[in-house]
Amino acid sequence: MKQLKTLLLATALCIGTLSFTQAQSKIAHINTQELIAAMPAAKAAQTELETLGKTYQTDIQASITEYQNTVKQYEAEAATKTDEENQKRGLELQEKQQRIQQFRSDAQKDLAEKEAELFKPIQEAAMKAINEVAKEQGYQYVFDRASLIVAEGKDILADVKKKLGI
Repeated sequence: MKQLKTLLLATALCIGTLSFTQAQSKIAHINTQELIAAMPAAKAAQTELETLGKTYQTDIQASITEYQNTVKQYEAEAATKTDEENQKRGLELQEKQQRIQQFRSDAQKDLAEKEAELFKPIQEAAMKAINEVAKEQGYQYVFDRASLIVAEGKDILADVKKKLGI
């Protein structure tokens, strides 16, 4: 009788342990920023953004230089002009300054839109590869390494890079 109780208890413990291990989810993690930075398309997109940014910066700097030269000219000529002409020139300078600010704002907006446009397909390709690797390896959850405090699951970065041919 005592052996039967021991056998039943051992069987119950085995079944409980098996159920517990099957209920646990397979978890992995990946550093998506590192993955995207390693992608050749991301490097090309970054280069394109830097080139566009330099172009905008050059244009803005040229406008500022032109504005400063106009200010110097108007200040030098102010004594020889009437108050009415000086007021018109002051308004003209304010308009130029506003145009420079507007151009700077438009350039920042355009750069942000261009970045979103260039990186959207790159991010989609990365997510697709992450999903494929996760399914192939049986992971139910894949977390981004940037948001983890403790990462004891498998790092699938190398597997995803291999999938993408990087």
